[in-house]
Amino acid sequence: MEGTIRIAGTVGESIVDGPGFRYTLFTQGCPHHCPGCHNPQTHDFAGGKDVALDTLLHDMCRSPLVKGVTFSGGEPFSQAEPFTELAKLLKANGYEVASYTGYTFEELLENGTPAQKQLLAALEMHKLVDRWGLNGGTAPAPSENAAPLETVEPSPLPLLLEGRFYAARNADGDWYLVQGQDVYLPDTDRLAAILDSGAELWAFDAKPLYRLALEHGGIGSALRFDGKLAAYLLNPSASGYEVHSLAAEYGVHAAFACEAAPDAGVLAGLCDTLAAALDESGQRKLLDEMELPLARVLADMERIGFAIDADGIRAFGDSLRSELDGILNNIYTAVGYPFNVNSPKQLGEALFDKLGLPPRKKNARGYSTDAETLESLRPYSPVIDEILKYRTYAKLLSTYVDGLLNAEAADGRVHSTFIQTEARTGRISSTEPNLQNIPIRTELGSRLRGYFVAGAGETLVDADYSQIELRILAHITGDEHMQQAFLNGADIHRSTAAKIYHIPESEVTPQLRSASKAINFGIMYGKGAYSLSKDLGIPVKEADTFLKTYLDTFPKVDGYMKDCIAHAKDKGYVETLFGRRRALPELASSNFQVRASGERMARNTPIQGTAADIIKLAMVHVWQRLRDEKLQARLLLQVHDELIVEAPEEEIDEVKRILKEEMENVVHYSVPLTTEVGVGKTWLEAH
Repeated sequence: MEGTIRIAGTVGESIVDGPGFRYTLFTQGCPHHCPGCHNPQTHDFAGGKDVALDTLLHDMCRSPLVKGVTFSGGEPFSQAEPFTELAKLLKANGYEVASYTGYTFEELLENGTPAQKQLLAALEMHKLVDRWGLNGGTAPAPSENAAPLETVEPSPLPLLLEGRFYAARNADGDWYLVQGQDVYLPDTDRLAAILDSGAELWAFDAKPLYRLALEHGGIGSALRFDGKLAAYLLNPSASGYEVHSLAAEYGVHAAFACEAAPDAGVLAGLCDTLAAALDESGQRKLLDEMELPLARVLADMERIGFAIDADGIRAFGDSLRSELDGILNNIYTAVGYPFNVNSPKQLGEALFDKLGLPPRKKNARGYSTDAETLESLRPYSPVIDEILKYRTYAKLLSTYVDGLLNAEAADGRVHSTFIQTEARTGRISSTEPNLQNIPIRTELGSRLRGYFVAGAGETLVDADYSQIELRILAHITGDEHMQQAFLNGADIHRSTAAKIYHIPESEVTPQLRSASKAINFGIMYGKGAYSLSKDLGIPVKEADTFLKTYLDTFPKVDGYMKDCIAHAKDKGYVETLFGRRRALPELASSNFQVRASGERMARNTPIQGTAADIIKLAMVHVWQRLRDEKLQARLLLQVHDELIVEAPEEEIDEVKRILKEEMENVVHYSVPLTTEVGVGKTWLEAH
């Protein structure tokens, strides 16, 4: 990471410059000279010292207590360019970033330099435009010599719409259209008609428009571009995508002003700029053939929803509450008094002060009682098992039982919201409720899937890719042994163990297979000896030996991992097999932990991201195939490598065939993609 910042000093663990423990960076140089300034020594731009960004980042990442960074002064916005770079890198590594400034927000919005507006965008300060109604600063200010912006009023929509229109929503959720200098505010019915008209529509966030079209019997054929999805493809690490902040980031100036639609003046310019950037990066095909069609599929899934057995969920919740009462009594008996088990402070006092268990680590609030700590304490007291069980049951009750019942709509179904612009690897996420996180690993948790049901007269058809990421690894690395194992339909984990230990597959023990499975998956996620030792419950030295043996046995896998890192360091990003990019500034860090994290992402993203791309494309193909064959079956849900379709009884065989054909033939690699298909009246039965 290049560049320096002139600083007056730092405070490594401040508690007065924002929430929690923070690293505070005091900038040298300030033009304001405000009366009563607490830091007058920072005014002189010639004072202080220049420090490299790498050095600062390394220092910021040293303390495990620090979760946020504050830029103070001096005036951080006087060094906006290096602070922007530092803010982006800190956010990419999970730090919350804040900044003091002597400028007013309005001053920066209206008269700030492009670099200062870039810093505003990096700090996500443009979100305050909507919150405070500061609609005047939606884009970079025009130059001093520019003519004043023309103010336009909304026009009535013409009866015949021709050419390209740009569409986005105001803060109140109402849509507006832009063509040239004309701004239109269509009502819902007219907007729905436009979505399947002969016009061309470039939208910012197309999914709600697709849903509107589907609700009115259309498919949204007029939609040709999505600025939000384009921005995501260009920078999947951003924490948000809004018209005004993106306009500032990309230097798009307003063409006109419109009080009724404050962002209308930058919308067309922003979309055009994003389209050009997408073309330059080689990712336009991803938008046109995958992400935009997928937005329609997700809109349809949101509209349809997933039926639940609400009565069954309530009964399950009642049984959990009864179990929780018994578990709490066991905990209180073991400790000797009742207390709030949900309070880390009270739990820490009970375990470490009262019971005398050996504390593992402390945080700013006292003893740590996180899951890792509790797992390490299991040999010391049977109460730990009860506490872990309590947390499991309480999580099931609050997050899933109560959450699902609260989310049930009038039609008896839950309608999740699917998000395309959140995961950096390209995966789809789900919220309100999160249907992708319904427990499956435990018997008790998996029971929840039994309360997701098919509608009357229908059945659920569930198709799941078999070991898709390992198959992608075999293809990418070109490892002949792995490829042959998949081509022969062999057990890849057993085959791997046999190869490592030079024994027949028939002699591979369950322990050796488990170890091979752990490393087969762990290698893709960049796990080292320490993580592998925890997964397998073996000493670190033994895990290290096993890891080295694996890499010696599969040199092409080892070579691929090294090539991924080298390529990412050279280019600054990694790519999936479909050309999806992810920037990795972490690789340039002088901080070992940050750099190691970047190397893990460099190894994993091409594999996990390619798997995400494959399932997305499969969803598009399956959805279209069901429509083309005029079936009543409907795609309901995607969970990682799994697709769930709700189908009438008479269509089950056809749907099974379609799922296998489309999922297994969506791409053709050196190893086949295979799916396992099940049916049932509940999700649990089908899977």
